[in-house]
Amino acid sequence: MDPKPVFKRILLKLSGEAFMGKQGFGIDDHTVAEIAAEVKEVHELGVQIGIIVGGGNIFRGRTSDARGFDRVTADQMGMLATLINGLALQNAMEKLGVATRVLSAIEVAQLAEPFIRRRAVRHLEKGRVIIFAAGTGNPYFSTDTAAALRAKEIGAEVILKATKVDGIYDADPKKVESAKMYDRVSYMEVLSKSLGVMDSTAISLCKDNNLPILIFNLTRPGNIKRVVLGEKVGSLVSA
Repeated sequence: MDPKPVFKRILLKLSGEAFMGKQGFGIDDHTVAEIAAEVKEVHELGVQIGIIVGGGNIFRGRTSDARGFDRVTADQMGMLATLINGLALQNAMEKLGVATRVLSAIEVAQLAEPFIRRRAVRHLEKGRVIIFAAGTGNPYFSTDTAAALRAKEIGAEVILKATKVDGIYDADPKKVESAKMYDRVSYMEVLSKSLGVMDSTAISLCKDNNLPILIFNLTRPGNIKRVVLGEKVGSLVSA
């Protein structure tokens, strides 16, 4: 008997860097196609999927004030970067025959639908993958916070945060060989130990609403499906 998904509805958080592949900037078509293929596998299990994308591969708003950008303007530019990534992922998904909608928190009627919660839920119920772009639509709020917000709005059971490491560590595993990985950690530990899973606003929102976060390695093929099937992958943040 084939294993069954342990989640019916998920929110997948993809950083902009996930779209770069091995290049240092922009969008790598092959990498985006691989991500789309993995999402399709999960979609075919009957899981309803919302995806929120970052834009750091194109423009990172929160670090641009050091270069002379006004923070609000920089964050707005970052929102547009997430829209570019969202359209790229939508294109890759639809090439594989998966019906996909991009919902934007800022109004760009010729490119994407506006985010309306009831419409988003309806798309999910009809079997469409939805991609959330432009964060929350507000400056000073990260896509981490947008992920927590959208997950609750659509009734997702978990946030799956894709990273380049296997989970949450007590030190940077790329710099410290003896770094210890946590299988499970509480919201309060993430905040008190500054573990860098998500920003404090996002963690607090998840904590207040008892929304679990699972951190896993996107660079290992098949990991999204393994997580959804309940295999022991990554690190879980919960109460």
